[in-house]
Amino acid sequence: MQNFDVIVVGGGNAALCAALAAEENGANVLVLERAPEDESGGNSRFTAGAFRFAYDGVEDLKDLMPDLGDDDIAMTDFGTYDEDQFFDDMYRVTQFRCDADLVELLVRRSKETMLWMREKGVRFIPIYGRQAFKIEGKFKFWGGLTVESIGGGPGLVDSLTQGCTRRGITIEYEARVTGLTTDGCNVTGVVVRRAGGPPETVPAKAVVLAAGGFEANPEWRTRYLGPGWEIAKVRGTRFNTGDGIRMALDIGAAPYGNWSGCHAVGWDQNAPEFGDLAVGDQFQKHSYPFGIMVNADGRRFVDEGADFRNYTYAKYGAEIMKQPGYFAWQIFDAKVTHLLRDEYRIRQITKETANTIEELAAKLEGVDTQACINEIEGYNAAVQQNVSFDPNVKDGRNTQGLAVDKSNWANTLDTPPFEAYAVTCGITFTFGGLRVDTDARVIDTDLKAIPGLYAAGELVGGIFYHNYPGGTGLMSGSVFGKLAGTAAARDRSE
Repeated sequence: MQNFDVIVVGGGNAALCAALAAEENGANVLVLERAPEDESGGNSRFTAGAFRFAYDGVEDLKDLMPDLGDDDIAMTDFGTYDEDQFFDDMYRVTQFRCDADLVELLVRRSKETMLWMREKGVRFIPIYGRQAFKIEGKFKFWGGLTVESIGGGPGLVDSLTQGCTRRGITIEYEARVTGLTTDGCNVTGVVVRRAGGPPETVPAKAVVLAAGGFEANPEWRTRYLGPGWEIAKVRGTRFNTGDGIRMALDIGAAPYGNWSGCHAVGWDQNAPEFGDLAVGDQFQKHSYPFGIMVNADGRRFVDEGADFRNYTYAKYGAEIMKQPGYFAWQIFDAKVTHLLRDEYRIRQITKETANTIEELAAKLEGVDTQACINEIEGYNAAVQQNVSFDPNVKDGRNTQGLAVDKSNWANTLDTPPFEAYAVTCGITFTFGGLRVDTDARVIDTDLKAIPGLYAAGELVGGIFYHNYPGGTGLMSGSVFGKLAGTAAARDRSE
C-alpha cells in the first residue's frame, strides 16, 4: 500500500485546494471522495462558481483575468470592492458575530488565493449575466460580486481535479471515510469503506476534513435547525450528511458557530429532493427584489428590497420555511420581467401567467385569492412613485405605511402580462461546524489543537451567522483549503 503524508476527506473546492496546497509543500496526498466520480465535487459542483474577493480596481481584475480586453473595460463599470468593504459586509450580515480571526484570514487572503487558484489552472470571467445590468450602454456591477469560474461550479471542480491529477495527487471515488484513527493523542489516519466494502484503515501523518456540512441529513437538520427543516429541499449534493463533523466530534473536537443557522434560498417548489446536476443551480429564484412575495394567506412577509439580493437571498429561504405550507409565490409584472435572471426561463419551473391580477391570484395554488388581491392593491397604493427605479443601486423607491414596507425597487404591479413563480426553501449548507485556529487546525473542547487534524470548507464553524454575503462560501473554502493543506504538509514533517 502506498504511504501518504496527507489525506484529504472530501472532493469539492475546499478539499481540492487543500490537496493542491499540501502537494505544493512537498506532501504525498490522497483525496478520498465519498461520491462516485460523476457526482463528485460536493456542493461546489452545484454552484454557479461565483467568488467574492477584495480588489482595488480593474487592474486587480486584469491580473486575475488577463483576457479582459479594452472593449470589455470600456463598456463596464467594475467599481471597487476593497478589504474594508468586505469586512463591513461580513460583520453586517452576520450581525457582528463572525469570528474576527477567521474573517481576517478570509478577507486579507482572498485576492492572493484567487491568483494562486489561477496558477493551479482555474480560469475566471466577469459575471455579466447575473451581477450587472446595462444602463445607458454600460454594464454596472453591483453587490460586491464580480467574478465567477469558467464553467460555473462544474468547471471549477473539473479544473481543480485536473490540477490535482497533473501533480500526481491520488483521488479515489466512492471512498466513504467513516472515522479517524488516533494513537490517543495524534490523528494517525482514517477508516474508509471503498465502494461499500469492509472498513479499512489508511494511515497518514495528517488529515484534512473538507467533507461539507450536514444539510443533506434530515435528522440533523431537524435536530439543529428546528422542526419542519426535514421538509426543506437540498440544493446540492446528497452526500453532505455531516460525516466529517461527526468523526471529529467523536475524538473530542469542539463544535463551533451557528448550529441553528444555514444558507437557505428560494427554490422551485417542485424541485427534486436533492440537487440535479443537469439543472445545476437554476431551480433558485433570486429576482424577488423586483417583485413581491406572498404566502398562503396572500400576504407579503419580507422586505423584498431590503438590500441587494447578494445580502438577503441566503436568509430568505428560512423565512419561506416559516410560512404556512412552507411555500410562497413571487409575483412580477411586465415592467421588470426583462430583468429576471435566466433561472426564470428554464423548462423545469412552477409558473403561472395572467393578464389581470384577479386572474393571476386565482391561479396561485394554495393561496387565499381575495386576500392576495387585496394585498397587491394595498401594495400598489403605497409605492412612492416620485423616486426613479434603478436596478443597479439601492434606489430608495419604497412603499410607506404597510405592515412590511419595501425599501428599494418598489414598482406597482399594474402592467400585464403578470407572472408568478412558486418557491419553497432550498438549503445550501449549514453554518455550524468545527472550531479551527488560524492555521486551520481543529481545536478540541479544551481549546487545544488536535495534532494532525485540519478542516476547511462548510464544516468550519464561526464564519457565518444568520446570513451570508453571496460568493463567500467558495472563497472561504479556497482560503481555508489552501491554509489547511499548507499547514498539514508543514506540520507532518515536524
